[in-house]
Amino acid sequence: MDVTGIFPDFDADPYDPESYDFQLTDEYLKVISLAGTKVFYRLGSKIEHWSKKYGTLPPKDFQKWAVICEHIIRHYNEGWANGFSMGIEYWEVWNEADLDGDDAANKRTWGGTAKAFYELFDVTVSHLKTCFPHLKIGGPAVCSLNEKWLNGLFERLTAPIDFFSWHIYAREPEAIFDAMRRARRYLDEKGMKDVPSILNEWNYVTGFAPASEWYYSRKMEKGIKGAAFIGAVMCGGQYEPLDMLMYYDARPCGMNGMFDTDFPSEPLKGYYPFVMFNELYKLGTAVKAEADCGRIYACAARGEKGFAAMAVHFDDDDEAAARQVKLSVRNAGTGKKKIKMYLLDRDNDMRLMREEKAEGETWETELDMPLFSAWLIRAEEE
Repeated sequence: MDVTGIFPDFDADPYDPESYDFQLTDEYLKVISLAGTKVFYRLGSKIEHWSKKYGTLPPKDFQKWAVICEHIIRHYNEGWANGFSMGIEYWEVWNEADLDGDDAANKRTWGGTAKAFYELFDVTVSHLKTCFPHLKIGGPAVCSLNEKWLNGLFERLTAPIDFFSWHIYAREPEAIFDAMRRARRYLDEKGMKDVPSILNEWNYVTGFAPASEWYYSRKMEKGIKGAAFIGAVMCGGQYEPLDMLMYYDARPCGMNGMFDTDFPSEPLKGYYPFVMFNELYKLGTAVKAEADCGRIYACAARGEKGFAAMAVHFDDDDEAAARQVKLSVRNAGTGKKKIKMYLLDRDNDMRLMREEKAEGETWETELDMPLFSAWLIRAEEE
């Protein structure tokens, strides 16, 4: 919930529990916890596209706003105001304040100047780090890696941040990989080599305007093309200088490519790359994976008793041809292995397609990869 939703009357006493309305946010965070997912909490306001703004206007008193944020954290982590002990570690300050320039007529995410935001961010981070030195306080969830804007922020920042968060939407996985490298390079050059880089909004978008491009993007996000894009970014991103990758979005909204928004219990195509990647994650150790042909993306992992690999075919060209790929596995262990291969494409939702037996350090197979498809190869020692 936005800060203005939890603390609706800014003139109220921020130290008085009665000034806060936590109920709906409590319910929201409980659902996240029931799903077995950790909360990454954004302090601020969501984007407001409408003509009258509410939560995106600069607070009247930046220090008071920081105190309000302090008590939101105390409610969810320290039980304040009949609260919880959720142990939420990451607290992000604001959202995409860099989206619209100072002279924009309709500011959708921050209604003030860049200079004013720099001050709010500094005041809030400084206050929260004093109150909670053990937590991760950071941001600023920028929508672009605009170095001029970022330089202005960090030149005025008096408190160190615990993470740097940013967003990107693109039509090619390579554009996202390039941004991952640029974000890391920027932080390193600014003396923040130990500050994690967190990409916590991304999805397939050809363009937000004209309307035809936005319509096409939304439609693709919910189908097999969007699913292949998800898989490609997760595979390639595994080997880039990034610390966290968070897909936007799994809520019941227009950009949700994982679940049917009318029937949320029914997964869309975009759900399955996450299931595939989770199979690798559970093994525990990432291993080197390389694709020597364009538009094929791969990652792999191994555990005590097996290995798994994920291979994805994505091309933004809707008329691109299918590919036949030779998959080679090295250092697979000497024991006997049972190998299962699952396919995600237009007609199959991670369906088990093939089973093989293998023995020895190497194993090879060929995969037919239609455009917008993904294979999960799972090997277990017998």
